[in-house]
Amino acid sequence: MDPVIAERLGHHHPLAAHLDDFLTDHRNAAAAPYTVRAYRGNLLHFAAHAGEPIGELTAATVRAYLTDVADLAAASRKRKRAAVASFCTWAVRHDLLAANPMDKIDAIKVPKTLPRPAAATDVAKVLGTIRSRRPRKDVPLDRLLFETAYTCGARASESCGLYVEDFDLRQDDEHARIHGRGGTVRTVLLDDRGYVALVKLYLARAGYTSGPMFRASINGTGGPLSYDAAHHRWNSYCQQADVEIDIHQLRHAHATELINAGVGLLQQRPRSLTGVRVASTVSLHM
Repeated sequence: MDPVIAERLGHHHPLAAHLDDFLTDHRNAAAAPYTVRAYRGNLLHFAAHAGEPIGELTAATVRAYLTDVADLAAASRKRKRAAVASFCTWAVRHDLLAANPMDKIDAIKVPKTLPRPAAATDVAKVLGTIRSRRPRKDVPLDRLLFETAYTCGARASESCGLYVEDFDLRQDDEHARIHGRGGTVRTVLLDDRGYVALVKLYLARAGYTSGPMFRASINGTGGPLSYDAAHHRWNSYCQQADVEIDIHQLRHAHATELINAGVGLLQQRPRSLTGVRVASTVSLHM
Protein backbone atom coordinates (compact mmCIF):
# COMPACT_ATOMS: atom_id res chain seq x y z
CA MET A 1 0.00 0.00 0.00
CA ASP A 2 1.06 3.57 -0.67
CA PRO A 3 2.97 4.56 2.48
CA VAL A 4 1.26 7.96 2.70
CA ILE A 5 -2.18 6.31 2.60
CA ALA A 6 -1.07 3.81 5.25
CA GLU A 7 0.26 6.58 7.47
CA ARG A 8 -2.67 8.97 7.08
CA LEU A 9 -5.59 6.50 7.01
CA GLY A 10 -4.23 3.18 8.24
CA HIS A 11 -4.63 -0.19 6.54
CA HIS A 12 -8.09 -0.76 8.02
CA HIS A 13 -9.83 2.37 6.79
CA PRO A 14 -12.71 1.24 4.49
CA LEU A 15 -11.43 3.37 1.60
CA ALA A 16 -7.68 2.87 2.04
CA ALA A 17 -7.25 -0.16 -0.24
CA HIS A 18 -9.48 1.33 -2.92
CA LEU A 19 -7.60 4.63 -2.91
CA ASP A 20 -4.39 2.67 -3.28
CA ASP A 21 -5.84 0.74 -6.25
CA PHE A 22 -7.10 3.98 -7.81
CA LEU A 23 -3.64 5.59 -7.61
CA THR A 24 -1.97 2.40 -8.85
CA ASP A 25 -4.18 2.38 -11.93
CA HIS A 26 -3.21 5.98 -12.62
CA ARG A 27 0.49 5.15 -12.26
CA ASN A 28 0.07 2.19 -14.61
CA ALA A 29 -1.63 4.51 -17.10
CA ALA A 30 1.55 6.66 -17.05
CA ALA A 31 -0.02 9.54 -15.13
CA ALA A 32 2.55 12.13 -14.11
CA PRO A 33 3.85 11.78 -10.53
CA TYR A 34 2.48 15.21 -9.54
CA THR A 35 -0.95 14.18 -10.87
CA VAL A 36 -0.92 11.12 -8.64
CA ARG A 37 0.22 13.21 -5.67
CA ALA A 38 -2.55 15.76 -6.26
CA TYR A 39 -5.20 13.02 -6.40
CA ARG A 40 -3.78 11.40 -3.29
CA GLY A 41 -3.82 14.63 -1.29
CA ASN A 42 -7.38 15.53 -2.22
CA LEU A 43 -8.74 12.02 -1.75
CA LEU A 44 -7.03 11.56 1.61
CA HIS A 45 -8.76 14.74 2.70
CA PHE A 46 -12.08 13.34 1.49
CA ALA A 47 -11.49 9.93 3.11
CA ALA A 48 -10.89 11.61 6.47
CA HIS A 49 -14.51 12.77 6.28
CA ALA A 50 -15.99 9.56 4.80
CA GLY A 51 -15.87 6.51 7.02
CA GLU A 52 -18.29 4.22 5.17
CA PRO A 53 -17.35 1.39 2.75
CA ILE A 54 -16.97 2.43 -0.85
CA GLY A 55 -20.22 0.73 -1.89
CA GLU A 56 -22.13 2.92 0.54
CA LEU A 57 -20.85 6.28 -0.65
CA THR A 58 -23.80 8.54 -1.37
CA ALA A 59 -24.49 12.05 -2.54
CA ALA A 60 -25.14 12.92 1.10
CA THR A 61 -21.59 11.88 1.98
CA VAL A 62 -20.14 14.10 -0.73
CA ARG A 63 -22.40 17.03 0.18
CA ALA A 64 -21.32 16.80 3.81
CA TYR A 65 -17.68 16.83 2.74
CA LEU A 66 -18.12 19.83 0.44
CA THR A 67 -19.95 21.64 3.23
CA ASP A 68 -16.97 21.04 5.51
CA VAL A 69 -14.63 22.68 2.98
CA ALA A 70 -17.02 25.53 2.16
CA ASP A 71 -14.58 28.07 3.62
CA LEU A 72 -12.02 27.30 0.92
CA ALA A 73 -11.78 29.29 -2.30
CA ALA A 74 -14.08 28.16 -5.11
CA ALA A 75 -11.11 26.98 -7.19
CA SER A 76 -9.86 24.79 -4.34
CA ARG A 77 -13.31 23.32 -3.75
CA LYS A 78 -13.65 22.66 -7.47
CA ARG A 79 -10.36 20.70 -7.49
CA LYS A 80 -11.44 18.63 -4.50
CA ARG A 81 -14.82 17.89 -6.07
CA ALA A 82 -13.07 16.87 -9.31
CA ALA A 83 -10.83 14.40 -7.44
CA VAL A 84 -13.81 12.80 -5.72
CA ALA A 85 -15.70 12.65 -9.02
CA SER A 86 -12.77 10.88 -10.70
CA PHE A 87 -12.56 8.37 -7.84
CA CYS A 88 -16.31 7.67 -7.95
CA THR A 89 -16.25 7.23 -11.73
CA TRP A 90 -13.40 4.74 -11.30
CA ALA A 91 -15.37 2.89 -8.60
CA VAL A 92 -18.45 2.58 -10.81
CA ARG A 93 -16.31 1.28 -13.67
CA HIS A 94 -14.88 -1.39 -11.37
CA ASP A 95 -18.32 -2.38 -10.04
CA LEU A 96 -17.52 -1.07 -6.57
CA LEU A 97 -20.35 1.47 -6.68
CA ALA A 98 -23.79 0.79 -8.13
CA ALA A 99 -24.32 4.41 -9.14
CA ASN A 100 -22.18 7.52 -9.24
CA PRO A 101 -23.24 9.87 -6.40
CA MET A 102 -21.57 12.77 -8.21
CA ASP A 103 -24.43 12.75 -10.73
CA LYS A 104 -26.50 14.40 -8.00
CA ILE A 105 -23.87 16.98 -7.01
CA ASP A 106 -23.91 20.31 -8.79
CA ALA A 107 -20.71 21.56 -10.35
CA ILE A 108 -18.79 24.27 -8.48
CA LYS A 109 -18.55 27.47 -10.46
CA VAL A 110 -15.47 29.61 -10.13
CA PRO A 111 -16.24 33.31 -10.63
CA LYS A 112 -14.62 34.69 -13.75
CA THR A 113 -12.89 37.76 -12.44
CA LEU A 114 -9.58 39.35 -13.28
CA PRO A 115 -6.86 37.41 -11.47
CA ARG A 116 -5.56 39.20 -8.40
CA PRO A 117 -1.85 39.95 -8.46
CA ALA A 118 0.38 37.25 -6.99
CA ALA A 119 3.31 38.20 -4.79
CA ALA A 120 6.73 37.60 -6.33
CA THR A 121 7.72 35.65 -3.21
CA ASP A 122 4.79 33.26 -3.73
CA VAL A 123 5.64 32.80 -7.42
CA ALA A 124 9.25 32.09 -6.44
CA LYS A 125 8.08 29.54 -3.87
CA VAL A 126 6.07 27.61 -6.46
CA LEU A 127 8.88 27.70 -9.03
CA GLY A 128 11.31 26.55 -6.35
CA THR A 129 9.07 23.56 -5.71
CA ILE A 130 9.65 22.47 -9.30
CA ARG A 131 13.43 22.84 -9.31
CA SER A 132 16.22 25.30 -8.64
CA ARG A 133 16.91 27.89 -11.31
CA ARG A 134 20.42 26.42 -11.48
CA PRO A 135 19.77 22.69 -11.95
CA ARG A 136 22.71 20.31 -11.80
CA LYS A 137 21.14 17.97 -14.31
CA ASP A 138 18.33 18.37 -16.84
CA VAL A 139 16.29 21.56 -16.87
CA PRO A 140 12.68 20.60 -16.06
CA LEU A 141 10.24 21.58 -18.79
CA ASP A 142 7.79 22.85 -16.17
CA ARG A 143 10.29 25.19 -14.51
CA LEU A 144 11.11 26.92 -17.79
CA LEU A 145 7.49 26.90 -19.01
CA PHE A 146 6.09 28.71 -16.00
CA GLU A 147 9.07 31.03 -15.65
CA THR A 148 8.55 31.96 -19.30
CA ALA A 149 4.92 32.86 -18.61
CA TYR A 150 5.97 34.97 -15.63
CA THR A 151 9.08 36.57 -17.08
CA CYS A 152 7.62 37.31 -20.51
CA GLY A 153 4.19 38.35 -19.23
CA ALA A 154 2.68 35.69 -21.48
CA ARG A 155 -0.54 33.79 -21.13
CA ALA A 156 -0.10 30.11 -20.27
CA SER A 157 -1.58 29.15 -23.64
CA GLU A 158 0.87 31.47 -25.39
CA SER A 159 3.80 29.92 -23.53
CA CYS A 160 2.64 26.41 -24.44
CA GLY A 161 2.46 27.44 -28.10
CA LEU A 162 6.04 28.75 -28.31
CA TYR A 163 8.40 27.18 -30.82
CA VAL A 164 12.19 27.03 -30.66
CA GLU A 165 12.21 29.31 -33.69
CA ASP A 166 10.41 31.98 -31.65
CA PHE A 167 13.55 32.49 -29.55
CA ASP A 168 16.48 34.56 -30.83
CA LEU A 169 19.30 34.15 -28.34
CA ARG A 170 22.04 36.10 -30.10
CA GLN A 171 24.08 38.00 -27.53
CA ASP A 172 22.84 41.51 -26.76
CA ASP A 173 19.73 40.98 -28.87
CA GLU A 174 17.97 38.16 -27.02
CA HIS A 175 14.24 38.23 -27.60
CA ALA A 176 11.20 36.02 -28.08
CA ARG A 177 8.14 36.33 -30.30
CA ILE A 178 4.88 35.72 -28.45
CA HIS A 179 1.93 34.71 -30.63
CA GLY A 180 -1.20 36.14 -29.07
CA ARG A 181 -4.89 36.09 -29.75
CA GLY A 182 -6.19 37.06 -33.14
CA GLY A 183 -2.89 36.34 -34.84
CA THR A 184 -1.07 39.17 -33.07
CA VAL A 185 2.66 38.83 -32.43
CA ARG A 186 4.59 40.82 -29.87
CA THR A 187 8.33 40.89 -29.23
CA VAL A 188 9.70 40.35 -25.75
CA LEU A 189 13.27 41.46 -25.09
CA LEU A 190 15.04 39.07 -22.71
CA ASP A 191 17.22 41.10 -20.36
CA ASP A 192 17.46 38.57 -17.53
CA ARG A 193 20.79 36.83 -18.05
CA GLY A 194 19.82 34.01 -15.70
CA TYR A 195 16.64 33.30 -17.64
CA VAL A 196 18.47 33.37 -20.98
CA ALA A 197 21.07 30.96 -19.59
CA LEU A 198 18.26 28.64 -18.47
CA VAL A 199 16.71 28.69 -21.95
CA LYS A 200 20.06 27.88 -23.57
CA LEU A 201 20.72 25.06 -21.12
CA TYR A 202 17.24 23.61 -21.69
CA LEU A 203 17.66 23.62 -25.46
CA ALA A 204 21.16 22.16 -25.29
CA ARG A 205 20.17 19.31 -23.00
CA ALA A 206 16.89 18.59 -24.81
CA GLY A 207 18.65 18.72 -28.16
CA TYR A 208 15.91 20.88 -29.70
CA THR A 209 16.83 22.98 -32.73
CA SER A 210 13.31 23.48 -34.08
CA GLY A 211 9.70 22.60 -33.33
CA PRO A 212 7.65 23.06 -30.15
CA MET A 213 9.56 24.47 -27.20
CA PHE A 214 7.50 22.61 -24.61
CA ARG A 215 6.47 19.16 -25.80
CA ALA A 216 3.75 16.87 -24.56
CA SER A 217 5.70 13.61 -24.77
CA ILE A 218 8.55 12.56 -22.50
CA ASN A 219 10.79 11.64 -25.44
CA GLY A 220 10.36 15.09 -26.98
CA THR A 221 8.77 13.92 -30.22
CA GLY A 222 5.24 15.09 -29.54
CA GLY A 223 3.39 18.30 -30.27
CA PRO A 224 3.12 21.35 -28.01
CA LEU A 225 2.06 20.80 -24.42
CA SER A 226 -1.65 21.55 -24.05
CA TYR A 227 -3.00 24.37 -21.92
CA ASP A 228 -5.03 21.86 -19.86
CA ALA A 229 -1.89 19.86 -19.06
CA ALA A 230 -0.01 23.02 -18.07
CA HIS A 231 -2.93 24.19 -15.93
CA HIS A 232 -3.10 20.86 -14.12
CA ARG A 233 0.65 20.79 -13.50
CA TRP A 234 0.65 24.33 -12.14
CA ASN A 235 -2.16 23.51 -9.70
CA SER A 236 -0.22 20.48 -8.49
CA TYR A 237 2.89 22.55 -7.81
CA CYS A 238 0.81 25.18 -6.00
CA GLN A 239 -0.57 22.47 -3.74
CA GLN A 240 2.92 21.21 -2.98
CA ALA A 241 4.10 24.73 -2.17
CA ASP A 242 0.96 25.44 -0.12
CA VAL A 243 0.37 28.57 -2.19
CA GLU A 244 -2.84 29.42 -4.04
CA ILE A 245 -2.01 31.15 -7.32
CA ASP A 246 -4.13 30.74 -10.42
CA ILE A 247 -2.07 30.14 -13.54
CA HIS A 248 -3.51 33.33 -15.07
CA GLN A 249 -2.00 35.33 -12.23
CA LEU A 250 1.53 34.71 -13.51
CA ARG A 251 1.37 37.29 -16.30
CA HIS A 252 -0.71 39.69 -14.21
CA ALA A 253 1.85 39.44 -11.41
CA HIS A 254 4.52 40.36 -13.93
CA ALA A 255 2.60 43.46 -15.06
CA THR A 256 1.78 44.46 -11.48
CA GLU A 257 5.45 44.33 -10.53
CA LEU A 258 6.25 46.73 -13.34
CA ILE A 259 3.55 49.18 -12.31
CA ASN A 260 4.62 49.04 -8.65
CA ALA A 261 8.19 49.70 -9.75
CA GLY A 262 7.03 52.78 -11.64
CA VAL A 263 7.78 51.25 -15.04
CA GLY A 264 5.48 51.93 -17.98
CA LEU A 265 4.10 48.87 -19.71
CA LEU A 266 5.65 50.01 -22.97
CA GLN A 267 9.08 50.30 -21.37
CA GLN A 268 8.95 47.15 -19.27
CA ARG A 269 12.28 47.06 -17.52
CA PRO A 270 11.14 45.00 -14.50
CA ARG A 271 13.08 43.17 -11.86
CA SER A 272 13.16 39.39 -11.79
CA LEU A 273 12.68 36.92 -8.98
CA THR A 274 16.41 37.10 -8.30
CA GLY A 275 16.60 40.88 -8.30
CA VAL A 276 18.07 41.42 -11.77
CA ARG A 277 16.37 42.93 -14.76
CA VAL A 278 14.13 40.66 -16.78
CA ALA A 279 12.02 40.79 -19.91
CA SER A 280 11.38 44.05 -21.67
CA THR A 281 8.42 43.94 -24.02
CA VAL A 282 7.29 46.14 -26.84
CA SER A 283 3.68 45.74 -25.79
CA LEU A 284 1.56 43.80 -23.35
CA HIS A 285 -2.11 43.17 -24.09
CA MET A 286 -3.89 42.64 -20.82
